[in-house]
Order: sequence, then C-alpha cells, then structure tokens
Amino acid sequence: MDFLQSLILLIHILGTAAIVGGWLATFRKPTVLQWQHIGAWVQLVSGLLLVGIAEMGDGTVNHMKIGIKLVILIAILVTAIIGRRKVAKDQPVPTGIAHSVGGLALINTAIAVLW
Repeated sequence: MDFLQSLILLIHILGTAAIVGGWLATFRKPTVLQWQHIGAWVQLVSGLLLVGIAEMGDGTVNHMKIGIKLVILIAILVTAIIGRRKVAKDQPVPTGIAHSVGGLALINTAIAVLW
C-alpha cells in the first residue's frame, strides 16, 4: 500500500508541475496550455485517491485542509477549462484567467507544504 500511495503522490506532484510549469512558460504571453488543463484533472483524480488511501489507513486526515485545497482545485479546473475553450475558439485568453490557473496552483502547493 505504501508503494501505491507513493506512486499516486508522484503523479499528483507531476500534475502540479504541469500546471505551474505551463504557467511559468507562458508568463509573458499568458494563455492556458493543454498540459495545464490535463494537470488540473490529474490533480483532482490523484488527490481524491490520496485522501481515499489515507482514510482507509490508520493515518489522520485534516478534513479542513483537504476541503480548502479541493475548493481551490475546483477553481483551477474551472479556469483551465474556460481558458482552453477560449484557445479552441481562437480567442485570446484573459490575463486574469491564465494567471489564476498557475497562481492558484502555487497557492495550493503552499497550503500542502506549509499547513
């Protein structure tokens, strides 16, 4: 079970890297990349799996922290979907949408590490 949890955690971290890395790569000309959109979905699925594994085990789960991170992740996912739809229609992605995807992911990572 430890190996499975570590593997899912690795996938979760890679999802964060896709979101934040894409944000930093397009910082001067903000847009939402496909990998940011995929990374947001990866974060959601792997995060839910990590919480499920923690609930099944004997570890304690900070439900307040998980709830806050989930709300932020839903905001990331929604803004990534909006940004990708703009890109698909050849419309410019608003700067606020593009920066909110990466900025919120950075905030979510800070919560995970510092709380």
